[in-house]
Amino acid sequence: MKDITSSVYNFEDLIQGNFLYVDKTEYIWQLIRPAKGMYFLSRPRRFGKSLAVSTLKAVFEGRKELFKGLSIYDRQYDWKQYPVIHLDWNGWAVDTLEDLLQSMKDIVDRVARKYDLQLAGENPQVKFRELIEKLAQKEKVVLLIDEYDKPILNNISKPWSKEILDTLKGFYSVVKACEHLERFVFITGVSKFCHVSLFSDLNNLTDLTMDARYATMFGYTQDELEANFGDRIATLAGNTDITAYKGKIKEWYNGYRFHKNAQTVYNPVSLAYFFENNGEFNNYWFSTGTPSFLLELIKKQRFDLEKVLETPVSGFAFSAYEIDKINPLTLLLQTGYLTIDKAVERYGDTTYMLRFPNLEVKGSFEAYLTGDCSGLHVDQVKDSIYRLADNVSTGDVDGFLETMKVFFAKVSYDVHMKNENNFQLLFYSIFMLLGISIVAESRTNNGRIDAVATNEDFVFIFEFKLNKSDEIALQQIKDRDYYRRYMNSGKKIFLIGVNFDQEAGQIDSWSYETV
Repeated sequence: MKDITSSVYNFEDLIQGNFLYVDKTEYIWQLIRPAKGMYFLSRPRRFGKSLAVSTLKAVFEGRKELFKGLSIYDRQYDWKQYPVIHLDWNGWAVDTLEDLLQSMKDIVDRVARKYDLQLAGENPQVKFRELIEKLAQKEKVVLLIDEYDKPILNNISKPWSKEILDTLKGFYSVVKACEHLERFVFITGVSKFCHVSLFSDLNNLTDLTMDARYATMFGYTQDELEANFGDRIATLAGNTDITAYKGKIKEWYNGYRFHKNAQTVYNPVSLAYFFENNGEFNNYWFSTGTPSFLLELIKKQRFDLEKVLETPVSGFAFSAYEIDKINPLTLLLQTGYLTIDKAVERYGDTTYMLRFPNLEVKGSFEAYLTGDCSGLHVDQVKDSIYRLADNVSTGDVDGFLETMKVFFAKVSYDVHMKNENNFQLLFYSIFMLLGISIVAESRTNNGRIDAVATNEDFVFIFEFKLNKSDEIALQQIKDRDYYRRYMNSGKKIFLIGVNFDQEAGQIDSWSYETV
């Protein structure tokens, strides 16, 4: 049985190190078959983009021996060697414009040294063009750019982000200018910026991001999981129900969909960590990086996450974007925090219902969002959520509300509570996070919040008011019969009215009755 690794992303190292490689070379062959190909593809981080790039590199270097036993090995292909320019932004710290300029020069010089070339001048754009022209004197070049957008995403909330983008735009314009010297181009990253803003007139790139033919090129389908990891899953399941165990793995790590009709796929890095950790269900993908810029955008733009998850969105949500007109929804989709649930036809157009891909992403994103809104560390958020679930389990209304107060206690007045949207966002994220432990849901509209938390024995029905009174909130529950649907459940029902003091930024008072 081959070893599994979560730290090796180079194709040659995987094969020579006898690590498990899930065969994706049929997709590679489809890309390289034409005499010329120029492609762009975006996928969330830690999804195998770098491995795909290094696989392409090995193909164009003519390393056929590495592919023995894989799909592409017996395909009709000449395995001709080409000069390969591999520009990889992984591992480069770009925090300023000066960092970017130096990094671009170093990345180009690294490739030049590999081919024993001397490049003149200091301008990165000039050096890049000279590199292509010199290498293409004998044979057209192959150009592979990995994580092309990393310098932008690292600085997306900085005042100099536009300078970063403009500098990269000039650098990448070389790709178009030297098109006649290129055999194959493959550019990949997390996000999809407009061609106008970044790739200039490089409009001849074929965008594979939502191409049905390549929707499962990255990540593992259910069939691939069972074919490549079946023995390991059986061992980990032990005496437990193997079907239920597979279902739990799927619930945690599957769920990404990159075309409306495509199969869902597993995150490959999360699965590798899962198997390396002897089948421990945990958050692996999210721990590799906190989306601080996303959380900042969500709050700044008063993004309504609840509405997005409950109503269809148009196909424009998947479009490329300009750096000065960033839509949090587009970033959430492109970075993998949301994905396609299903397509819905509306008035002749295709719209999409969205969801979190899986438990790993859902629980972690909501924990970080709750922490960011409340000022609590993510560990404190988790501890408080567990206490809330315990309160519901024991029917402790007072304990529940006292714990809720913890979330609001550290929120600075000037940050949040003069804006009702921030209160609603915090409350919504708490209840969605709580919903992983028990059944919980919330609805927000017209300046009020109603919510339900329930388990096998109790039902908590809340009505939250802002700057009114807990009595008014409680009376509204009774007047509108919010509890009627639970009357035949056999559970003890608590009707709980809560008032929130917006000026103080805190839960002010509550009262409750039982049904």
